[in-house]
Amino acid sequence: MIRNGVDKRAVEAAVIDAQRAVAEFDGACQWLAAAKQGPMEPLAAEVWVFDEALARVVLVKHRWRGWVPPGGKVEAGETPREGASRELFEEAGLCPELLSEPAAVAVRSFHPDWPVTLGLSYAAVVDAATPFVAEAGQPAAWMSLDEGWESYFPDDVVRIRQHAAWMAGQVGRRSRSAAGPPACRA
Repeated sequence: MIRNGVDKRAVEAAVIDAQRAVAEFDGACQWLAAAKQGPMEPLAAEVWVFDEALARVVLVKHRWRGWVPPGGKVEAGETPREGASRELFEEAGLCPELLSEPAAVAVRSFHPDWPVTLGLSYAAVVDAATPFVAEAGQPAAWMSLDEGWESYFPDDVVRIRQHAAWMAGQVGRRSRSAAGPPACRA
């Protein structure tokens, strides 16, 4: 079944990832439960790519949204995670493995004239020396988490910083654990 370009597989994957997300904003899970009942706008997905020190994030300069994480619309036939990976490759030339837990789920509009939709944010860590292959007219760059950046989504600065801090805490807990490495999540 396809609803405005969002197929059943994508919706099911979005529900699972929304429930597993480290952070939820804007009542996203409740919004998704209601949206599943009728026609649904296309889903969105992005990747918060951090350097190994968790001090910088990769952003792309969108023509009118300003600096935003690489991402976009989930295409028909792909899950939000697959869409996020594809968008990251298209916009920055990066192809890292996304972390198992989605970083965040939110509800937002990507244009003033468009309805709101569900957006899933995934995370990845790459070596800061990895070169970018930016999309034409949309440069990619490392941005320090200590500084702000101009964006259509001003809350992203705080949300991305909070996730980097959460990730740093997870690494700290794992390194202090006497029980060895954490079990893999399915």
